[in-house]
Parts: sequence; C-alpha cells; structure tokens
Amino acid sequence: MGTPEPNPGLERLYRQTGWTLRQFAQEVNRIGTERRTPTKYREPSVHQWLRGHLPREGTRSLILEALARRLRRPVTHREAGFPSPDGKSKIRPGTVEGLVDLGRDDMDPTRRSIIGAGLFSVALAVPNWRDIVGRMEAIQTGQAQRIGMPEVETVIAMTDRLSGLDDDFGGRYARPMAAAFLVNIVAPYMKADAPGEVRKAMMSAASFLCYLTGWMAVDEGSHGIAQRYYVKGLELAGSSDDHLTYCHILRGMSVQSVDLGHGPTAVGWANAASEASPTAGHRMAAFMAGQQAHSYAVAGERASALRSIQETETALNKADSQQGTFGGYNAATLAYHIAQVRYALGDVAGSVDSLQLCFRLRNPKYDSHRGELRFGAMLAERQLEIGHLDAACATWGKVVDDYPTIQSGKVDKHVREMFRLIRPHLKNPAARDLYERARLVAPSSLAA
Repeated sequence: MGTPEPNPGLERLYRQTGWTLRQFAQEVNRIGTERRTPTKYREPSVHQWLRGHLPREGTRSLILEALARRLRRPVTHREAGFPSPDGKSKIRPGTVEGLVDLGRDDMDPTRRSIIGAGLFSVALAVPNWRDIVGRMEAIQTGQAQRIGMPEVETVIAMTDRLSGLDDDFGGRYARPMAAAFLVNIVAPYMKADAPGEVRKAMMSAASFLCYLTGWMAVDEGSHGIAQRYYVKGLELAGSSDDHLTYCHILRGMSVQSVDLGHGPTAVGWANAASEASPTAGHRMAAFMAGQQAHSYAVAGERASALRSIQETETALNKADSQQGTFGGYNAATLAYHIAQVRYALGDVAGSVDSLQLCFRLRNPKYDSHRGELRFGAMLAERQLEIGHLDAACATWGKVVDDYPTIQSGKVDKHVREMFRLIRPHLKNPAARDLYERARLVAPSSLAA
C-alpha cells in the first residue's frame, strides 16, 4: 500500500477548533463514552488522521460529532475528507449529510458558479416512492437539542416567507437565504432528538423547502443543482410518508423539463406525478393534468395534450376551494396552460388570446410578480410573431417598467430575447422608444 495523502479537510476543521492534538483526542473519547463505545485515543492517533490514515467507521462518527459540537454547526463526512457511510442499514444513507453539503456549496459565492455549471440530465435516477416510503434518516442524538412541533412550524412558516420573497423578487435574492436556512437551522433540526411524529413532520417540512430551493435554482438557470435539490426533496418526502410533496416535486421536475424543451422527459415526470397521487382532490387533479397537457404538447402528442387539457378544465370546474394543493391552481393558471398547449401545437394566435385571458383572470393573492413579468414577455413575443408590433411593444413596455424590481434568470432570458427580436424594427417609433427605455434599466450584457 502507498503512503496516505494528508487530509486537508480534516486539517482545516482541526485548525478552526483551536484544539491541541490532546484536546481533540479527549473530545473524541468523551463522545465515545457517552455512546457506550469507549475509546482511548491519544495524540499520535489524531496526528495519523490528519496525515491521511482513515479512522475506523465508528470512530469517524465520533470525530464528526466532536467537530460539530466545537464549531457549532453540522460537519459532514465529505467536509472532513471521509468517505460517505456505507449504508448497511435499511435506510437510504446520507440524506441529511448530502443536503448539508449541497446547501453549503450553494451558500458559498466561490462555489456557486462551479455547482451551477452542473448539466440538466434527462436520464436522472430518482428514488421510487415504494423504495423510500417510511425510511427515516438515522439519527445520532449525542448532545443535540430536542425539538417539537414549534420547530416544525417555524420551518413551515420560514419556507412560506422564502416562497413569497421568491415570487416577489426572484430566485437570485431568495435562494442564498434558503440554502443558509437549510444548512444552519433545518439540518440540525433533522439530526436532533424528537418524537417519531415530530421527526416525520420535520422531514416533510424539509422536503418542501428542498423543492422550493430547487425551484429557485431553475429560475436562475442552474438546472443541474436544481435536480439535486429535487432528488433530496424526494428522499425526504419518502422518509416522512409525505406522498403529496413527493408528487408535487415530480411535477416540478416536469415543469423544468418542459421549459427546456425535453418533451418526452417532461411527460414521464408529469405522468409519474399524476399516477402517484390517485387520491388527490379536484384542484390537485387539475394541477397535475394541466402540466401533463403542456408536456404532451411539447412532446408533439396532440391527442393526449387535448385530452389532458379537457381533464384539467373538468377537474377545475369541480373544485370548490384552494385546499388540497400547494400550487393554488386557478382559472388564470388554466388559461396559461391552454396558451402553452396551443402554442406548442402551432396555434400562435390562439395562444395570444389565452395569455390575454390569463392576465384578465390573474389574482395577486395567488399569482406571483415574477410570473406576471415572464408571462408578459411571453405574450409580447407571440404578439410580434403574429405581426402585431405595436401591441408587442406596449406589452414589453410593462415588463421593462417593472424589470428593476426582479432578480430572475428567467426574466433576464426574456429581456435578452426582447432585445434580439426588437432590433430589426428600430425604424418603428414604438420599437425604438422601447429599445432605448430597456437599455436604461437592463444590464448591457442582455442587450449585446
């Protein structure tokens, strides 16, 4: 065997503690005694770990707990330079640790461009509901706090606030806060001591927060990292028996796929989401069927798209409240899906009519500010496509007026497209005025 390489991750953590080698060994021994697996490590052992000798698997958990207590934050196997747990238990190993690693990378400005470069995969392997349902994450309590339902309610309330920030200001503002909340608050809660029902509720709350953070990453165009958040959300939903959130995340994956033009993949996720929620109420059924219709249309499956949009209309007509879905699916959302189906099937003028209906039906209580800008830009693009230049400029003008209030990669993409589409028409006074107004508020990179 070759000489082990030094472990820079463990060395960095050790330096942060301010311990001597002796103090490090003593803390590891103390935790071992707490867990009724006493150890007698001394300075030479710690020196060997820092030099790259891999501790026994049981010792690694003691080292991580000692470091976490000293640094007052979660410390994962990857951060300490250790291999991931081997997962011999029946549960899926490393769900919480993987979430901490993902969120910490996402928080770090020096790492975000690196992880954001991950590519969207149409062949993404996701956990099947029957494979993960009820598999709770292994909990090592040690001296961790004990949590109850108030902590769960805090996570739910904070997720709702973050969702509102995302809707109002865009994912670029809200996602770093969501990642920090996941790492610094939610992950320690998931590793804390708790009654079984509280633990399940915390996992469920965390699963939807993962979905929301992935949705924000999609908004920024970071599709690879969005998929990683979605998969973590699916694992946590299964761990907590939260079938509704599991289906909701699958639908979100379909939305991501269809926006990227991967029709067959979008159909697969949309169908999986719909099939996995057989007891959904009417509004949730509409929520699922509308996405199926859009996916089928992008995939070129005309008959299936028209059948699904009819099912959406029928289900929504039967719905009598907003309960039963996170999406707040309403008449405006249905009009949007009809517009998308019409456009994908080649009916551009019909799509314009449906988008205009969508705006007439929009309710600020349920429909996001970012969506208003995105759909407005989409409407303008299609108005221009059917030759209505003045109408397109007027619609784009509303988007330009509100553009400084949003930090959204999707809206940026539409503004860039506006510059490209309007440039050939600058002899038109309305087009020239729009172009000059937009140059005052948009980054020069979008106008290039």
